[in-house]
Amino acid sequence: IDRFHVQKLALDALQEIRIKHRWEAIDKENDTIENARNNSLKYVPELLPNGDTLKQLLARSRYLLYKSSNKWTNTQQERAEILFKNYPDIEKAYNLCQKLSWIYNQTKDKTVALIRLAKWDENVRQAKFKSFNSIARTMSVHYQNILNYFDNRSTNASAESFNAKIKAFRAQFRGVRNIKFFLFRLSNIYA
Repeated sequence: IDRFHVQKLALDALQEIRIKHRWEAIDKENDTIENARNNSLKYVPELLPNGDTLKQLLARSRYLLYKSSNKWTNTQQERAEILFKNYPDIEKAYNLCQKLSWIYNQTKDKTVALIRLAKWDENVRQAKFKSFNSIARTMSVHYQNILNYFDNRSTNASAESFNAKIKAFRAQFRGVRNIKFFLFRLSNIYA
């Protein structure tokens, strides 16, 4: 497990929280529409200061949650302020993701990284986000591999890329019958 896998898990957990709130907003809006229809009233959605409904706010905030706050556009900044005001748990989860990213980007020493990741893990446990618990468990199981990143700040991306090439090469010939010949061809092409 490498740095990008851990960060992706954290972002997925954040998006899971956003999506949960979006489904709740959709249900609430559908109930309101149905009540208006049953009472022969015209449905008028409640608009937020930026012109979004809650459902739209949660849908349109998807990409801003992937970015660092210093890279937000003015519209994204305004949307984030409204989002975090209405959903403080999303802000808390966003801050956890940003803190994890900061640890990977700013920490150069393995010992310091271990301490910072342990503090981050404690913050996750205090936040009591069910979606973040799997990340915390993954990190505790694979912490040695995760800390290896801080030795020379390299990932296994090149190995993964080469593995993908091997799989594509194998798939091109619909499997391998003669392993020795396959390895011979592989070494001639990629060596």
